[in-house]
Amino acid sequence: MKVRIKFTKQGPVKFIGHLDVMRYFQKAMRRADVDIKYSEGFSPHQVMSFAAPLGVGLTSNGEYMDIEVNSMADCNTLMNQLNDVMADGIKITECHRLNDNAKNAMSLVAAADYTVTFREGKEPEDRKGFFDGLLAFKDQEHILITKKSKKGEREVDLKNYIYQLSVCDNKIFMKISAGSADNLKPELVMEAYDQWRGEASPEFAFCIQREEVYGNTGDEANPVLVPLGLIGESVE
Repeated sequence: MKVRIKFTKQGPVKFIGHLDVMRYFQKAMRRADVDIKYSEGFSPHQVMSFAAPLGVGLTSNGEYMDIEVNSMADCNTLMNQLNDVMADGIKITECHRLNDNAKNAMSLVAAADYTVTFREGKEPEDRKGFFDGLLAFKDQEHILITKKSKKGEREVDLKNYIYQLSVCDNKIFMKISAGSADNLKPELVMEAYDQWRGEASPEFAFCIQREEVYGNTGDEANPVLVPLGLIGESVE
């Protein structure tokens, strides 16, 4: 039986890396007495996968993981079992039973929502000018940035990977491409904006929070972005 779980990552646990989050949930499944399925072979492990690893230092209201269980009473009971053993900052917010043929969350990831705010004391003196400039930056025909890697430097156009970019109540909202093929980090969007305006933001100026992760139920030409929790959900 396949189950998709949505959870938060807030507070000090934002400094815990992805591998440690995986180990944490493996132990949490045992503490919560979840009847999780194990792989076969000489080294059995819990059947568990995560949609999109979150960068260290980022918080989130929209993390997803898939598990397989041998049995469970219902989704609400499973949520309560897990929340009873969760550490501060990690909370199960949704639980969905999936169809047997549902694809795993990792393979579905196509986009993600982020909220970006300034850390206290890191705000620009001309906050209005900063936000107005961001909207002008979004409206360019091309959004070019020079990316550095071990192989050298190359110019990349981010325009096609930024689906939404807006400002409300001194918060920056962006919906950007995600997944294994075209993964765009929100930090890179802000770096591109700094390059465009010719002025660097202070180090560690931004607090970044992931709000939701989406899969594409359409096609490349006509994408239809749907929250992962609603894709493959069983109607039983």
